Amino acid sequence: MNIIWDNWPTILTVLVVFGALQALGGGLVYVERKICAFMQNRVGPNRVGPMGLLQILADGLKFILKEEFIPKYADRVVFIIAPTIGFIAAMLSFAVVPFGPTGDPTKIEYASEYQFVIAKNVDIGILFIFAISSLTVYGIILGGWASNNKYSMLGGLRSSAQIISYEIPLGLSILGVTILSGSLNLERVLWHQSADIGSWHIWTQPLAFFLFMVSAFAECNRLPFDLPETEQELVGGYHTEYNGMKLAFFFLGEYTHMVTTSFLMVILFFGGWHFPGIAERDSLGVLKLMAFIVKVFVFIIFYMLIRWTIPRFRFDQLMSLAWKVFIPMALLNLVAVMIVKEFDMPLWLLTLVSIAIIVGAGFITSKPPMRIVKTAA
Repeated sequence: MNIIWDNWPTILTVLVVFGALQALGGGLVYVERKICAFMQNRVGPNRVGPMGLLQILADGLKFILKEEFIPKYADRVVFIIAPTIGFIAAMLSFAVVPFGPTGDPTKIEYASEYQFVIAKNVDIGILFIFAISSLTVYGIILGGWASNNKYSMLGGLRSSAQIISYEIPLGLSILGVTILSGSLNLERVLWHQSADIGSWHIWTQPLAFFLFMVSAFAECNRLPFDLPETEQELVGGYHTEYNGMKLAFFFLGEYTHMVTTSFLMVILFFGGWHFPGIAERDSLGVLKLMAFIVKVFVFIIFYMLIRWTIPRFRFDQLMSLAWKVFIPMALLNLVAVMIVKEFDMPLWLLTLVSIAIIVGAGFITSKPPMRIVKTAA
């Protein structure tokens, strides 16, 4: 009993990640449908339960009770395994994510404090998340291939090109943050931003945040980068032949990945649970946790708003954006950070460099307006 009592934050975190997080997926579907209705001047779910809240249970029962169907010419083993790969990879990514105050990792007494994280003080925390989350592409590719369906296969091919391409600017964008904080440990990155709101990395790395955010949209297959699913072109993309709980695993993996990237954006660029007035008061741990959750929820809502705001890219535009725009911008930002750190220059110079790179990239990639040429009748 003493072992359980001494490690209750870790046990609670495990239960939240592997229990409540799955329920959160259903809740996010409800929220997204309501936001969709708001953007399109509709009502949204309103029939099942008060304000349609029981629609979450109805959708869950529908997935559970729906008849399981596997196409005749599909590879049965791979067809069944594929959905679980993305789901398990998305869940494992949370192992090193700190959900609440963990104490100062630079102090000796750090090990004796309560830790709201499953695996605490992991020195390669960021690298671990990127390594695990990159495995989700295998689930999508194998699902598209095992279905023996042309639409599914095209969706899987698109996903392989899209996710692998955007992993490069996604990884390059955080290198500046790791150089500034001097660690790949997420908890140390957090405590590097604990002084005040001015120490948050968003001020010195706005370009890195922009690249990370847009690349995360592509990694999560969210509009305007949902080319692997694009129902107007590929029916349902890589999961066209899936139904029941196997389809639910794909959806849960996607929403879990969205929550993971939201946590990362808050941790890397917005100070995590640190907030003006409560950042240095250890007795207000609950308020720190609430501040952290609110920040994450803001980014989740932003994901959903963008889905119903910006139209889908063409696939050639998607790939050109990654290779011709984002990767050069990320490399320029990384060089700027290295120069500033090497010569001990003021960090505010990085803000100016980021603005200059964004303006320059917009000027170079912009196209002149089309000229309308009148011809004789």
